[in-house]
Amino acid sequence: QVQLVESGGGLVQAGGSLRLSCAASGRTFSTAAMGWFRQVPGKEREFVASMGWSSGTADSVKGRFTISRDNAKNTVYLQMNSLKLEDTAVYYCAMRNSMWARMSATDYDYWGQGTQVTVSS
Repeated sequence: QVQLVESGGGLVQAGGSLRLSCAASGRTFSTAAMGWFRQVPGKEREFVASMGWSSGTADSVKGRFTISRDNAKNTVYLQMNSLKLEDTAVYYCAMRNSMWARMSATDYDYWGQGTQVTVSS
């Protein structure tokens, strides 16, 4: 049974930084593409970043957010710098049964419960 557990969310002032972590268990982590998505109420889940054979980030966070992974710890990270008010959302970690990373939420097989990130002015 695959489990993804996010941590590291919280309240931060605009311009600040947070690092999200997602610990995975129940599947060989090193052969799975990982993604970060975010969602605000009333909107669809939005792609933020992914890492598999290759990595990528959404244009809205490019240059500010960085995805990384530590296969020895079965953990994927999202370093978020220069946070803006519009980054406020619930952030979700996701895993694919493939090393081909994708930007669509429907391509991911497993999801964490999410962690709230709130950016204040």
